Amino acid sequence: MNLNNLTKTTQKTKKRLGQGHGSGRVKTSGRGTKGQNARSSRSLSFEGGALPLIKRLPFHRGKGKNKVFKKKPIVINVKVLNFLKTNSIVDLKALVQSHIVEEKEAKLYGVKILGDGKVDKALIIKLPISKQAEEKIKNAGGRVETE
Repeated sequence: MNLNNLTKTTQKTKKRLGQGHGSGRVKTSGRGTKGQNARSSRSLSFEGGALPLIKRLPFHRGKGKNKVFKKKPIVINVKVLNFLKTNSIVDLKALVQSHIVEEKEAKLYGVKILGDGKVDKALIIKLPISKQAEEKIKNAGGRVETE
């Protein structure tokens, strides 16, 4: 048995400030005396009076500014469609009934079918679909109807 193989048995406890005379941190609670750091708080972005970083950066203008807020469709792969019946129509209603997607999310974001996996059944697709998925559906004997 070596020292480097022993399990760690001690943990450093969090400093509990302002817990009275018994704590050993009385009066100033370990903050020292006076000055900015002894006060209650200051914002995380405060840089000692210098112009904050967020104000030094340029405005983010132009196309694609709010990509984070754009709603992307729910992705469903072709292999999931094998759970549906042969020659059935695949649309939002059918996917919700078969519990593949939730109705609320499907209406909010939309659904797109991608081509991962194999499809064994002929289906009629009435949803946005990728080229690879469309090819697999047609090879299985199905068809794609764009709205």
